[in-house]
Amino acid sequence: MQRRRNRRLKKRQRKSAPKARKTKKASVINLQEQLEERTLERDMALEQQAATAEILKVISDSTFDLQAVLNTLARSAGQLCQAENVQIFLRDGEVYRLEADNGFSPEYQQYATEHPIRPGRNTLVARTSLERKTVHIHDALADPEYTYGGQKLGGYRSLLGVPLIRAGDCIGVIALTRPRVHPFSDNQIGLVINFAAQAVIAIENTRLVDELRQRTDDLSESLEQQTATSEVLKVISSSSGELKQVFQVMLENATRICEAKIGILFKYGDGAFTAIGTLGVTPAYADYLKSGAIRPGPNTGLGRVASSKQTIHVLDTQAETAYTARDPLRVATADLGGARTLLNVPMVKEGELVGAIGIYRQEVRSFTDKQIELVTNFAAQAVIAIENTRLLNELRQRTADLTQSLDELRATQDRLVQTEKLASLGQLTAGIAHEIKNPLNFVNNFSGISTELIGELQRTLSGISIDPEAHAEIKELTDTLRGNLEKVVQHGKRADGIVKSMLMHSGERSEKHQSTDINALVEDSLNRAYFNARAEQRGFAIKLERSFDPTAGEVDLFPREIARALLNLISNGFYAASNAKAKDGNHEPTLAAVTKNLGDRVEIRIRDNGTGIPDDVKEKMFDPFFTTKPAGEGTGLGLSISHDIIVKQHGGSIEVDTQPGEFAEIRVILPRASGALS
Repeated sequence: MQRRRNRRLKKRQRKSAPKARKTKKASVINLQEQLEERTLERDMALEQQAATAEILKVISDSTFDLQAVLNTLARSAGQLCQAENVQIFLRDGEVYRLEADNGFSPEYQQYATEHPIRPGRNTLVARTSLERKTVHIHDALADPEYTYGGQKLGGYRSLLGVPLIRAGDCIGVIALTRPRVHPFSDNQIGLVINFAAQAVIAIENTRLVDELRQRTDDLSESLEQQTATSEVLKVISSSSGELKQVFQVMLENATRICEAKIGILFKYGDGAFTAIGTLGVTPAYADYLKSGAIRPGPNTGLGRVASSKQTIHVLDTQAETAYTARDPLRVATADLGGARTLLNVPMVKEGELVGAIGIYRQEVRSFTDKQIELVTNFAAQAVIAIENTRLLNELRQRTADLTQSLDELRATQDRLVQTEKLASLGQLTAGIAHEIKNPLNFVNNFSGISTELIGELQRTLSGISIDPEAHAEIKELTDTLRGNLEKVVQHGKRADGIVKSMLMHSGERSEKHQSTDINALVEDSLNRAYFNARAEQRGFAIKLERSFDPTAGEVDLFPREIARALLNLISNGFYAASNAKAKDGNHEPTLAAVTKNLGDRVEIRIRDNGTGIPDDVKEKMFDPFFTTKPAGEGTGLGLSISHDIIVKQHGGSIEVDTQPGEFAEIRVILPRASGALS
């Protein structure tokens, strides 16, 4: 279309040359010229409309791609205005920089890029921006004010500058040049002014869209950070003092929002850092972090955090002296961890450094202010979580101490109550026992005397002549009476033993508790029980086994009372083992005594290989007066007395483990500290 227009212009020029024409042809030629001129104007208007439509289409289809709009403007302006070169400059602060062109040489483009233009009179762009109106220089070489150094590289003569005006301010310039002196027409100038208006619209639209995008990005980022903070706070509130989960969630959110892969949470103390939470670290770096406390060099990120208690941002570990030196932390962080850009945020409590959060990128890319702000917020939350956990642990420990004290107080109260009950019961028992003992003595004494009188009666009757039948009847009666009296004597002796045990059980305890070697006490009780058994039972024999813990040490107790309880337990073991021997002649009676140190307690075990204890007997064996021994062999108070001494008097425990027909083991546990009641 441009070529057709040029041909028409040349044809019109030829026809306008002076020629001899006839008068009658003049009017025809004039009409023809007017028609061609109007056709040319129409074609040019169509071209301008087409170019404008193209620009508008680019603006609407470019998704606010400003560079595409500027490139289309430069190309279209050059075509429509017969300008070999078109440049579009946009303001950047106080200068104007080249943003688009349609064909200057690379040398000129480099010169224009390296020499941004300031408002003034020496160049087309400078003058246009200064005057904020269209500037038309017919010949750059003839303009004394035009001194732009790029003119020789560009080789242009005629220039046209159109400002891009927004709200009365020049934000850019469209510059058109021709390599020869050939001024631009008014129509061409109007076209460029229209293009400038379109450029301003495109620039403004792009600015608004960029602001909207930035605002949207800011809101999205803020929302993401708020969500991350909310998640961390939720974990803190529900963690019940479990910091590991809190640190994990914190590092996951921090690394995700900071677009990093490595996150470490350090605890600080005594001039050293210790990793207490990690995310995304390499195995080699993890081994380094586990190897012990880190004492960083003074110029490393953590070292500067320790000295300044300020956030430290290292853009590139490969470029900083502290990290290029052979510092152990540098070797681990940069070489083993592969970290390039570091962010170390301090955790400060009441002015004291308690730790730090490290976020590391494996590529060189700085963290944004908002990302740093987020990690700083997380560091504050970590301090709160640590403090909450400390307070919670102190509260739990205090509660446990109070609970233990309360339990001990209740146990002491229970023992006091039991002691009072036992004291009252002992007084009552002693009174009853004394009252029973006198008539019981009479029963026993008169039973013995009556037995002797029956013997004398039988001897007297034997010397008297009596009918044999009557004599037999008298003998039968006296024998029956003797048998009854023997049973009275037998049960009287058992009753007498019960009374003596009751008096012993209810007797006053004047002994004071004292620190006693438990091994020596068990050994002494074992020997006493053994010699007592040999004195009471002819031919008594049993194998004794001892296993005393040398660290059992001393226990604060009533020595004679515990010895009495052990004597009862050991004697019962002797009795059970001997019964097993009586049933099986090949059985070897054995009793083992064992002590063991349990720290604040001591354990005593008495084990025999006798007949064992049936379940129904096991449930009642510590009940007063319960016994499975034949009449005259036991009162049923020995185990009951032992239970009261160990449990009620000393605050210990007594347990039974048995297998009927195989063994029985009594396990006694006594508190090492004085818990006994005097």
